Amino acid sequence: MKLKPFLQGFGILAIIITLVPLIAADYWWIRVFDYPHIQLTLLTLTAIAAYFFRFEIKSWRDYLFVGILLACFIFQFAKVYPYTPFAPNDVGEPTEGVKKTTGFKLLTSNVLQKNKETGLLIEEMKKLNPDVAVFTETDAKWNSAIKNGIGSDYPYKVEVPLDNTYGMILYSKLRLIDPQVKYVVDDSIPSIHSEIELRSGDRIQLHAIHPTPPMPQHNPSSSDRDAEMMKTALEAMDSDIPVVVIGDFNDVAWSNTTSMFQSVGGLLDVRKGRSFYNTFNAKSFIMRWSLDHIFVSEEFRVKNIDIGSDINSDHFPFYADLYLQPEIADEQKPEGASDEEIKAAREQIKEEEKENQEKGQNGSSNQ
Repeated sequence: MKLKPFLQGFGILAIIITLVPLIAADYWWIRVFDYPHIQLTLLTLTAIAAYFFRFEIKSWRDYLFVGILLACFIFQFAKVYPYTPFAPNDVGEPTEGVKKTTGFKLLTSNVLQKNKETGLLIEEMKKLNPDVAVFTETDAKWNSAIKNGIGSDYPYKVEVPLDNTYGMILYSKLRLIDPQVKYVVDDSIPSIHSEIELRSGDRIQLHAIHPTPPMPQHNPSSSDRDAEMMKTALEAMDSDIPVVVIGDFNDVAWSNTTSMFQSVGGLLDVRKGRSFYNTFNAKSFIMRWSLDHIFVSEEFRVKNIDIGSDINSDHFPFYADLYLQPEIADEQKPEGASDEEIKAAREQIKEEEKENQEKGQNGSSNQ
């Protein structure tokens, strides 16, 4: 195949992949194009460079093609730019006078239910020594392994082991206040919600979620995932105390859904201005993106974030060292969500409730 037709074909494909996620639909085959955005941006830039260096731009068709491709690259790069070190931090660093008792390390780790190398996670936990840890895809085997490995170090626990890849466990060295397990959109997919008392005596609100991804076999729509994220965002928006939302969102940081979640919840992304910290897929060097997240309200500061070591899961652990500094919260307070965004969030919730109601009716009629 000649290079020019190949580049033109790739350019057309890049344009299509760029535009597809803009369609206001929640089908899996549309939402899946949100994921490889970094890879698409790099490939588009490569195609533009190859076209310029290899061919002379003479005809109007060449100018039009390269112009459209440049526009696609600019659009693509604009979405991922906030996650580069060149962008300003969403969450600033703690000041020199911060009280050490307001600091804590928070970790989220999707262990991969079928992963048999449980000892790797235990080693990583002992090395990182987080104060609060959320484990997802935890069944009875994982629950037992974690309890036997580090259970004595964590006096506060919420354990919801399940064999459907949606089990969740919360371990904490800090006191949990009124912890609750909720099934927000599906009676087989739990989330954990609790106030946490820091060593300083301050209280914060933790939401740990693991919404289901859009998948052609089981859940062809992203409505369940989107609705759980929006319900969590509305809770964060209404909270009277500082908020942390953590977990495997099954959505990338730069998607429209995650952006709306952040805006409606009045939350800040610890990644922004630092790096991508891609946590999935740990088994692929090229096809990686950020699915595990830590979002905080403006009262928090970030000393450090990073991904952990390979624990034989398809996710890397993701952790952050946070400090609570409400006295300087106004310096990074996000703009409040618009009425349109809040309305859109509530509409997503209604769409999911409508779909579940229709599923229930269909199930009843088939019995």
